[in-house]
Amino acid sequence: MKIFAESALSYISERSDAQERRHAWTTFEEIGLPTTSDEVWRYAPLGDLDLDRFSVATAALHPALSDFAAQLCERAGLVVRVVDGFCIDSGSVPEGVSVAIVENASSFSGASMASRYESDTFALLNTALAPATTVIEIGAGVNVEKPIVVLNATVGTSSFSRTQIKLGRGASATVVEYFEGGENALVVPLSEYEVGDNGSLQLITYQRLNTSAWHVARTTGFLLRDARLRQAVIGMGGHYNRSRNDAEMLGMGSENELRTTFLGSGTQVHDFRTHQFHKAARSRSTLLSKGAVADESRSVYTGLIEIEKGAKRTDARQTNHNLLLSAHAHADSVPNLDIRENDVMCAHASSVGPLDELQRWYLESRGVTRSDAERLMIQGFFYEMLATLPAELAELVEDDVTAALSTLKVVTL
Repeated sequence: MKIFAESALSYISERSDAQERRHAWTTFEEIGLPTTSDEVWRYAPLGDLDLDRFSVATAALHPALSDFAAQLCERAGLVVRVVDGFCIDSGSVPEGVSVAIVENASSFSGASMASRYESDTFALLNTALAPATTVIEIGAGVNVEKPIVVLNATVGTSSFSRTQIKLGRGASATVVEYFEGGENALVVPLSEYEVGDNGSLQLITYQRLNTSAWHVARTTGFLLRDARLRQAVIGMGGHYNRSRNDAEMLGMGSENELRTTFLGSGTQVHDFRTHQFHKAARSRSTLLSKGAVADESRSVYTGLIEIEKGAKRTDARQTNHNLLLSAHAHADSVPNLDIRENDVMCAHASSVGPLDELQRWYLESRGVTRSDAERLMIQGFFYEMLATLPAELAELVEDDVTAALSTLKVVTL
Protein backbone atom coordinates (compact mmCIF):
# COMPACT_ATOMS: atom_id res chain seq x y z
CA MET A 1 0.00 0.00 0.00
CA LYS A 2 3.08 2.24 -0.08
CA ILE A 3 2.34 4.04 -3.37
CA PHE A 4 -1.28 4.80 -2.48
CA ALA A 5 -0.29 5.90 1.03
CA GLU A 6 2.29 8.32 -0.32
CA SER A 7 -0.20 9.96 -2.66
CA ALA A 8 -2.80 10.11 0.13
CA LEU A 9 -0.47 11.69 2.70
CA SER A 10 0.85 14.17 0.14
CA TYR A 11 -2.73 15.20 -0.65
CA ILE A 12 -3.72 15.45 3.03
CA SER A 13 -0.71 17.64 3.89
CA GLU A 14 -1.90 20.32 1.46
CA ARG A 15 -5.43 20.60 2.89
CA SER A 16 -6.48 23.30 5.35
CA ASP A 17 -8.02 20.67 7.66
CA ALA A 18 -5.00 18.37 7.45
CA GLN A 19 -5.02 17.55 11.17
CA GLU A 20 -8.50 16.02 11.14
CA ARG A 21 -7.77 14.22 7.88
CA ARG A 22 -4.59 12.73 9.35
CA HIS A 23 -6.63 11.47 12.31
CA ALA A 24 -9.01 9.66 9.94
CA TRP A 25 -6.07 8.30 7.92
CA THR A 26 -4.29 7.06 11.07
CA THR A 27 -7.46 5.29 12.20
CA PHE A 28 -7.74 3.73 8.74
CA GLU A 29 -4.16 2.44 8.97
CA GLU A 30 -4.80 1.02 12.45
CA ILE A 31 -7.89 -0.85 11.27
CA GLY A 32 -6.37 -1.87 7.93
CA LEU A 33 -8.20 -3.24 4.96
CA PRO A 34 -10.84 -5.87 5.78
CA THR A 35 -10.26 -9.56 5.17
CA THR A 36 -12.64 -12.37 4.27
CA SER A 37 -12.28 -13.70 7.82
CA ASP A 38 -14.48 -10.75 8.82
CA GLU A 39 -18.08 -11.97 8.53
CA VAL A 40 -19.35 -8.80 6.83
CA TRP A 41 -16.66 -9.11 4.13
CA ARG A 42 -16.55 -12.88 3.67
CA TYR A 43 -18.11 -12.76 0.18
CA ALA A 44 -15.99 -9.89 -1.17
CA PRO A 45 -13.20 -10.62 -3.73
CA LEU A 46 -10.66 -8.84 -1.53
CA GLY A 47 -7.80 -10.78 -3.10
CA ASP A 48 -8.32 -8.65 -6.22
CA LEU A 49 -7.97 -5.35 -4.33
CA ASP A 50 -4.57 -3.65 -4.44
CA LEU A 51 -4.66 -0.03 -3.30
CA ASP A 52 -1.34 0.65 -5.01
CA ARG A 53 -3.20 0.52 -8.34
CA PHE A 54 -4.88 3.79 -7.36
CA SER A 55 -3.77 7.34 -6.62
CA VAL A 56 -5.58 10.28 -5.05
CA ALA A 57 -6.90 12.95 -7.43
CA THR A 58 -5.44 16.38 -6.59
CA ALA A 59 -7.36 18.63 -9.01
CA ALA A 60 -10.74 18.83 -10.70
CA LEU A 61 -11.18 17.91 -14.33
CA HIS A 62 -14.04 18.95 -16.64
CA PRO A 63 -14.97 15.96 -18.82
CA ALA A 64 -17.77 16.09 -21.39
CA LEU A 65 -21.17 14.76 -20.36
CA SER A 66 -22.07 11.24 -21.41
CA ASP A 67 -25.26 10.79 -23.44
CA PHE A 68 -27.07 9.31 -20.45
CA ALA A 69 -25.93 12.11 -18.12
CA ALA A 70 -27.04 14.69 -20.68
CA GLN A 71 -30.51 13.15 -20.78
CA LEU A 72 -30.66 13.26 -16.98
CA CYS A 73 -29.74 16.94 -17.06
CA GLU A 74 -32.57 17.69 -19.48
CA ARG A 75 -35.05 16.41 -16.90
CA ALA A 76 -33.52 18.21 -13.91
CA GLY A 77 -34.36 21.43 -12.16
CA LEU A 78 -30.84 21.65 -10.71
CA VAL A 79 -27.65 19.86 -11.77
CA VAL A 80 -24.63 19.58 -9.47
CA ARG A 81 -21.54 18.13 -11.19
CA VAL A 82 -18.90 16.28 -9.19
CA VAL A 83 -15.76 14.83 -10.80
CA ASP A 84 -13.37 12.62 -8.82
CA GLY A 85 -14.97 14.03 -5.66
CA PHE A 86 -14.54 17.70 -6.67
CA CYS A 87 -17.71 19.76 -7.15
CA ILE A 88 -17.07 21.62 -10.43
CA ASP A 89 -20.49 23.18 -11.04
CA SER A 90 -23.53 23.83 -8.83
CA GLY A 91 -25.77 25.11 -11.61
CA SER A 92 -28.58 27.62 -11.31
CA VAL A 93 -30.04 27.11 -7.86
CA PRO A 94 -33.86 27.31 -7.48
CA GLU A 95 -35.42 29.56 -4.87
CA GLY A 96 -35.39 28.01 -1.42
CA VAL A 97 -32.45 25.72 -2.26
CA SER A 98 -28.78 26.28 -1.43
CA VAL A 99 -25.63 24.44 -2.50
CA ALA A 100 -22.45 24.87 -0.47
CA ILE A 101 -19.00 23.31 -0.68
CA VAL A 102 -17.88 22.71 2.89
CA GLU A 103 -14.27 21.77 3.63
CA ASN A 104 -14.88 20.24 7.05
CA ALA A 105 -18.48 19.11 7.51
CA SER A 106 -19.69 17.14 10.51
CA SER A 107 -22.03 14.18 10.34
CA PHE A 108 -25.75 14.86 10.69
CA SER A 109 -25.53 12.63 13.75
CA GLY A 110 -23.72 15.48 15.54
CA ALA A 111 -20.36 13.72 15.66
CA SER A 112 -17.37 14.33 13.45
CA MET A 113 -17.17 12.23 10.30
CA ALA A 114 -14.14 10.39 11.67
CA SER A 115 -15.97 9.53 14.90
CA ARG A 116 -19.23 8.59 13.21
CA TYR A 117 -17.54 6.12 10.86
CA GLU A 118 -14.58 5.07 12.99
CA SER A 119 -15.25 1.35 12.48
CA ASP A 120 -15.81 1.55 8.70
CA THR A 121 -12.54 1.24 6.78
CA PHE A 122 -13.72 2.72 3.50
CA ALA A 123 -15.79 5.49 5.09
CA LEU A 124 -12.62 6.51 6.92
CA LEU A 125 -10.85 6.69 3.58
CA ASN A 126 -13.58 9.02 2.37
CA THR A 127 -13.29 11.12 5.53
CA ALA A 128 -9.55 11.50 4.96
CA LEU A 129 -9.53 11.98 1.19
CA ALA A 130 -12.80 13.57 0.02
CA PRO A 131 -11.97 17.03 -1.39
CA ALA A 132 -14.98 18.55 0.42
CA THR A 133 -18.63 17.95 1.24
CA THR A 134 -21.29 19.06 -1.21
CA VAL A 135 -24.14 20.25 1.01
CA ILE A 136 -27.58 20.70 -0.58
CA GLU A 137 -30.17 22.28 1.67
CA ILE A 138 -33.89 22.74 0.97
CA GLY A 139 -35.53 25.36 3.17
CA ALA A 140 -38.53 24.80 5.42
CA GLY A 141 -41.79 24.48 3.50
CA VAL A 142 -40.08 24.51 0.09
CA ASN A 143 -41.42 22.11 -2.54
CA VAL A 144 -38.83 21.49 -5.27
CA GLU A 145 -40.88 20.41 -8.26
CA LYS A 146 -38.20 19.16 -10.67
CA PRO A 147 -35.49 16.63 -9.69
CA ILE A 148 -32.13 17.71 -8.32
CA VAL A 149 -29.43 15.68 -10.09
CA VAL A 150 -25.97 15.12 -8.60
CA LEU A 151 -23.71 13.83 -11.40
CA ASN A 152 -20.73 11.90 -10.05
CA ALA A 153 -18.11 11.07 -12.68
CA THR A 154 -14.85 9.24 -12.08
CA VAL A 155 -12.14 9.89 -14.68
CA GLY A 156 -9.05 9.27 -12.55
CA THR A 157 -8.06 6.15 -10.66
CA SER A 158 -9.98 7.05 -7.50
CA SER A 159 -12.93 9.14 -6.36
CA PHE A 160 -14.03 10.06 -2.86
CA SER A 161 -17.22 12.10 -3.14
CA ARG A 162 -19.22 13.21 -0.11
CA THR A 163 -22.74 14.59 -0.21
CA GLN A 164 -25.13 15.83 2.45
CA ILE A 165 -28.77 16.66 1.71
CA LYS A 166 -30.86 18.45 4.33
CA LEU A 167 -34.60 19.10 4.11
CA GLY A 168 -36.20 21.62 6.44
CA ARG A 169 -39.53 21.21 8.16
CA GLY A 170 -42.31 20.40 5.67
CA ALA A 171 -39.97 20.52 2.66
CA SER A 172 -40.12 18.05 -0.24
CA ALA A 173 -37.73 17.18 -3.07
CA THR A 174 -36.57 14.47 -5.46
CA VAL A 175 -32.82 13.92 -5.69
CA VAL A 176 -30.89 11.68 -8.09
CA GLU A 177 -27.32 10.66 -7.28
CA TYR A 178 -25.79 9.26 -10.46
CA PHE A 179 -22.40 7.53 -10.81
CA GLU A 180 -20.52 6.76 -14.05
CA GLY A 181 -16.99 6.24 -15.38
CA GLY A 182 -14.49 4.60 -13.07
CA GLU A 183 -12.50 2.36 -15.43
CA ASN A 184 -10.05 0.43 -13.20
CA ALA A 185 -10.84 2.90 -10.41
CA LEU A 186 -11.71 2.91 -6.72
CA VAL A 187 -14.98 4.78 -6.09
CA VAL A 188 -15.89 5.39 -2.44
CA PRO A 189 -18.87 7.77 -2.01
CA LEU A 190 -20.37 8.72 1.34
CA SER A 191 -23.78 10.39 1.60
CA GLU A 192 -26.04 11.53 4.44
CA TYR A 193 -29.63 12.74 4.35
CA GLU A 194 -31.51 14.59 7.07
CA VAL A 195 -35.26 14.91 6.62
CA GLY A 196 -36.88 17.42 8.97
CA ASP A 197 -40.28 17.20 10.65
CA ASN A 198 -42.97 16.29 8.10
CA GLY A 199 -40.43 16.52 5.27
CA SER A 200 -40.43 14.21 2.26
CA LEU A 201 -37.38 13.13 0.25
CA GLN A 202 -37.50 10.82 -2.75
CA LEU A 203 -33.98 9.66 -3.48
CA ILE A 204 -32.70 7.66 -6.45
CA THR A 205 -29.12 6.36 -6.51
CA TYR A 206 -28.15 5.02 -9.94
CA GLN A 207 -24.74 3.39 -10.30
CA ARG A 208 -23.53 2.75 -13.89
CA LEU A 209 -19.79 2.51 -13.33
CA ASN A 210 -17.41 0.62 -15.56
CA THR A 211 -17.40 -3.12 -14.81
CA SER A 212 -13.73 -2.88 -13.77
CA ALA A 213 -14.45 -0.42 -10.93
CA TRP A 214 -14.43 -1.04 -7.21
CA HIS A 215 -17.50 0.70 -5.78
CA VAL A 216 -17.88 0.83 -1.99
CA ALA A 217 -20.68 3.21 -0.99
CA ARG A 218 -22.40 4.12 2.25
CA THR A 219 -25.52 6.20 2.85
CA THR A 220 -27.35 7.12 6.04
CA GLY A 221 -30.76 8.74 6.41
CA PHE A 222 -31.75 10.58 9.60
CA LEU A 223 -35.54 10.94 9.87
CA LEU A 224 -37.21 13.32 12.30
CA ARG A 225 -40.88 13.40 13.38
CA ASP A 226 -43.29 12.33 10.59
CA ALA A 227 -40.46 12.52 8.03
CA ARG A 228 -40.53 10.32 4.94
CA LEU A 229 -37.56 8.98 2.99
CA ARG A 230 -38.30 6.94 -0.13
CA GLN A 231 -35.06 5.59 -1.52
CA ALA A 232 -34.28 3.54 -4.64
CA VAL A 233 -30.77 2.15 -5.11
CA ILE A 234 -29.95 0.66 -8.53
CA GLY A 235 -26.59 -1.02 -9.15
CA MET A 236 -25.56 -1.95 -12.68
CA GLY A 237 -21.78 -1.51 -12.88
CA GLY A 238 -18.68 -2.33 -10.90
CA HIS A 239 -16.41 -5.35 -10.61
CA TYR A 240 -17.31 -5.27 -6.93
CA ASN A 241 -20.38 -3.20 -6.09
CA ARG A 242 -20.98 -2.79 -2.37
CA SER A 243 -23.72 -0.51 -1.13
CA ARG A 244 -24.60 -0.04 2.51
CA ASN A 245 -27.84 1.88 3.03
CA ASP A 246 -28.87 2.78 6.58
CA ALA A 247 -31.84 4.69 7.96
CA GLU A 248 -32.38 5.92 11.52
CA MET A 249 -35.97 6.64 12.48
CA LEU A 250 -35.38 9.30 15.14
CA GLY A 251 -38.81 10.90 15.34
CA MET A 252 -42.26 9.52 16.07
CA GLY A 253 -44.17 8.66 12.90
CA SER A 254 -41.09 8.69 10.66
CA GLU A 255 -41.10 6.38 7.66
CA ASN A 256 -38.42 4.84 5.44
CA GLU A 257 -39.09 2.94 2.21
CA LEU A 258 -36.00 1.44 0.60
CA ARG A 259 -35.86 -0.46 -2.68
CA THR A 260 -32.55 -1.87 -3.91
CA THR A 261 -31.97 -3.68 -7.17
CA PHE A 262 -29.04 -4.92 -9.24
CA LEU A 263 -28.20 -6.80 -12.40
CA GLY A 264 -25.09 -8.97 -12.36
CA SER A 265 -23.19 -10.39 -15.33
CA GLY A 266 -19.71 -11.72 -16.03
CA THR A 267 -17.88 -12.09 -12.73
CA GLN A 268 -19.48 -9.12 -10.99
CA VAL A 269 -20.21 -9.20 -7.26
CA HIS A 270 -23.14 -7.13 -5.96
CA ASP A 271 -23.10 -6.77 -2.19
CA PHE A 272 -26.01 -4.92 -0.55
CA ARG A 273 -26.19 -4.15 3.17
CA THR A 274 -29.11 -2.44 4.90
CA HIS A 275 -29.82 -1.33 8.47
CA GLN A 276 -33.26 -0.07 9.46
CA PHE A 277 -32.81 1.36 12.96
CA HIS A 278 -36.01 2.30 14.78
CA LYS A 279 -35.40 4.58 17.74
CA ALA A 280 -38.81 6.26 17.93
CA ALA A 281 -42.37 5.02 18.49
CA ARG A 282 -44.82 4.46 15.63
CA SER A 283 -42.07 4.56 13.03
CA ARG A 284 -42.23 2.45 9.90
CA SER A 285 -39.79 0.90 7.45
CA THR A 286 -40.29 -1.20 4.34
CA LEU A 287 -37.40 -2.75 2.45
CA LEU A 288 -37.60 -4.61 -0.84
CA SER A 289 -34.41 -5.88 -2.48
CA LYS A 290 -34.62 -7.65 -5.84
CA GLY A 291 -31.83 -8.58 -8.21
CA ALA A 292 -30.71 -10.98 -10.91
CA VAL A 293 -27.34 -12.65 -11.47
CA ALA A 294 -26.19 -14.24 -14.74
CA ASP A 295 -23.00 -15.88 -16.04
CA GLU A 296 -20.64 -16.35 -13.04
CA SER A 297 -21.76 -13.27 -11.10
CA ARG A 298 -22.70 -13.33 -7.42
CA SER A 299 -24.88 -11.32 -5.09
CA VAL A 300 -25.10 -10.88 -1.35
CA TYR A 301 -27.90 -9.31 0.64
CA THR A 302 -27.53 -8.74 4.38
CA GLY A 303 -30.24 -6.76 6.12
CA LEU A 304 -30.82 -5.83 9.75
CA ILE A 305 -33.98 -4.50 11.34
CA GLU A 306 -33.09 -3.07 14.75
CA ILE A 307 -35.82 -1.85 17.09
CA GLU A 308 -34.77 0.04 20.20
CA LYS A 309 -36.49 -0.33 23.55
CA GLY A 310 -39.31 2.22 23.69
CA ALA A 311 -39.99 2.28 19.93
CA LYS A 312 -43.54 1.02 20.50
CA ARG A 313 -45.96 0.34 17.64
CA THR A 314 -43.10 0.15 15.15
CA ASP A 315 -43.88 -1.61 11.86
CA ALA A 316 -40.76 -2.92 10.06
CA ARG A 317 -40.49 -5.32 7.12
CA GLN A 318 -37.78 -6.54 4.77
CA THR A 319 -38.00 -8.75 1.69
CA ASN A 320 -35.24 -10.02 -0.58
CA HIS A 321 -35.75 -11.92 -3.87
CA ASN A 322 -32.92 -13.16 -6.08
CA LEU A 323 -33.19 -14.49 -9.62
CA LEU A 324 -30.58 -16.96 -10.90
CA LEU A 325 -30.06 -16.82 -14.67
CA SER A 326 -27.17 -19.27 -14.86
CA ALA A 327 -26.12 -22.51 -13.22
CA HIS A 328 -22.84 -20.77 -12.28
CA ALA A 329 -24.43 -17.69 -10.73
CA HIS A 330 -24.89 -17.55 -6.96
CA ALA A 331 -26.89 -15.49 -4.46
CA ASP A 332 -26.75 -15.31 -0.66
CA SER A 333 -29.52 -13.80 1.45
CA VAL A 334 -29.07 -13.06 5.16
CA PRO A 335 -31.97 -11.18 6.83
CA ASN A 336 -31.57 -10.35 10.54
CA LEU A 337 -33.77 -9.01 13.34
CA ASP A 338 -32.72 -7.34 16.61
CA ILE A 339 -35.85 -6.42 18.56
CA ARG A 340 -35.78 -4.95 22.06
CA GLU A 341 -39.46 -3.94 22.29
CA ASN A 342 -42.54 -6.17 22.52
CA ASP A 343 -45.26 -3.95 21.08
CA VAL A 344 -44.11 -4.04 17.43
CA MET A 345 -44.88 -5.65 14.07
CA CYS A 346 -41.90 -7.09 12.23
CA ALA A 347 -41.40 -9.47 9.30
CA HIS A 348 -38.74 -10.67 6.88
CA ALA A 349 -38.63 -12.97 3.86
CA SER A 350 -36.16 -14.05 1.21
CA SER A 351 -35.95 -16.29 -1.86
CA VAL A 352 -33.35 -17.49 -4.34
CA GLY A 353 -34.28 -19.34 -7.52
CA PRO A 354 -34.42 -19.52 -11.34
CA LEU A 355 -37.12 -18.30 -13.71
CA ASP A 356 -40.47 -19.98 -13.18
CA GLU A 357 -40.81 -22.76 -15.77
CA LEU A 358 -44.61 -22.69 -15.65
CA GLN A 359 -44.72 -18.97 -16.43
CA ARG A 360 -42.29 -19.45 -19.31
CA TRP A 361 -44.34 -22.36 -20.67
CA TYR A 362 -47.47 -20.22 -20.53
CA LEU A 363 -45.86 -17.45 -22.59
CA GLU A 364 -44.47 -19.95 -25.10
CA SER A 365 -47.91 -21.54 -25.44
CA ARG A 366 -49.19 -18.14 -26.54
CA GLY A 367 -46.68 -17.93 -29.39
CA VAL A 368 -43.88 -16.05 -27.62
CA THR A 369 -40.41 -17.36 -28.42
CA ARG A 370 -38.39 -18.83 -25.58
CA SER A 371 -35.82 -16.01 -25.55
CA ASP A 372 -38.52 -13.31 -25.66
CA ALA A 373 -40.44 -15.06 -22.89
CA GLU A 374 -37.34 -15.03 -20.70
CA ARG A 375 -36.72 -11.33 -21.39
CA LEU A 376 -40.33 -10.47 -20.55
CA MET A 377 -40.16 -12.42 -17.30
CA ILE A 378 -36.93 -10.72 -16.24
CA GLN A 379 -38.32 -7.30 -17.14
CA GLY A 380 -41.42 -8.08 -15.11
CA PHE A 381 -39.22 -9.07 -12.19
CA PHE A 382 -37.58 -5.62 -12.25
CA TYR A 383 -40.71 -3.65 -13.07
CA GLU A 384 -41.86 -3.49 -9.45
CA MET A 385 -38.64 -1.66 -8.62
CA LEU A 386 -38.71 0.77 -11.54
CA ALA A 387 -42.43 1.59 -11.39
CA THR A 388 -41.96 3.69 -8.26
CA LEU A 389 -39.49 6.08 -9.93
CA PRO A 390 -40.71 9.63 -10.73
CA ALA A 391 -42.18 10.04 -14.20
CA GLU A 392 -39.30 12.27 -15.39
CA LEU A 393 -36.83 9.44 -14.82
CA ALA A 394 -38.75 6.16 -15.08
CA GLU A 395 -38.67 5.86 -18.88
CA LEU A 396 -34.98 6.78 -19.11
CA VAL A 397 -33.90 4.27 -16.46
CA GLU A 398 -36.22 1.53 -17.74
CA ASP A 399 -34.80 1.86 -21.28
CA ASP A 400 -31.28 1.62 -19.86
CA VAL A 401 -32.06 -1.48 -17.81
CA THR A 402 -33.85 -3.07 -20.79
CA ALA A 403 -30.78 -2.50 -22.97
CA ALA A 404 -28.61 -4.18 -20.34
CA LEU A 405 -31.01 -7.11 -20.11
CA SER A 406 -30.83 -7.63 -23.88
CA THR A 407 -27.14 -8.50 -23.59
CA LEU A 408 -27.61 -11.18 -20.93
CA LYS A 409 -27.38 -14.84 -21.74
CA VAL A 410 -30.00 -16.80 -19.81
CA VAL A 411 -29.17 -20.44 -19.15
CA THR A 412 -31.94 -22.81 -18.01
CA LEU A 413 -31.07 -24.39 -14.66
